[in-house]
Amino acid sequence: MSAPEGRRRGRPPATVNGRTAPERLLDAALELFAEKGFDGTSVQDVVRAAGVTKGAMYHYFPSKDDLLHEIYLRVLRMQTEHLDTVVAMDLPVAERVHAAVVDVVVTTIENIQSATIFFRSLHQLAEENQRQVRRERRRYHETFRALVVEGQREGVFRDDVSAELAVDYCFGSVHHLPMWWRAEGDASADEVARTFADLFVAGIATR
Repeated sequence: MSAPEGRRRGRPPATVNGRTAPERLLDAALELFAEKGFDGTSVQDVVRAAGVTKGAMYHYFPSKDDLLHEIYLRVLRMQTEHLDTVVAMDLPVAERVHAAVVDVVVTTIENIQSATIFFRSLHQLAEENQRQVRRERRRYHETFRALVVEGQREGVFRDDVSAELAVDYCFGSVHHLPMWWRAEGDASADEVARTFADLFVAGIATR
């Protein structure tokens, strides 16, 4: 994971046990927000857990809000990169849609703590940070939607179903994962992902 873009100045940050100060701050914030909630966690709590000074934190993250913002964006950036890779694959569109659903489910589960914290605290982000997140999420949504439209044009997917509604249905299910998925449950992340993908593709496939 790289440091937040545009916030690193001067020399690269020193590492402790292989992790830079921004990485330690984000990891500490993730654990504390999950345990104590965003409101219940102070900047002092974060810097103490990360083993850095407040000055070091403000060098990379101007506020606690920016930590929450970056916790979610680093997952969204990774998912967007994965989706762009899937879109570019030389595979039938149905297989690419299936792969895209598998990836977004698996990566959400692998980062379930980040997803849980973010959806619980999204409303607490500063307005500009909220707008940026919505722009990034919208780009992901539109890229995925374009795959569905491609399948409709090829006659692979039903054209009597709104592509927008189909994608909203898919992501609504994904966003609900933090409410029920547990690591100790019967289904693995891969099993859940493939079931989601099978159901979604079957639901929009032409009969």
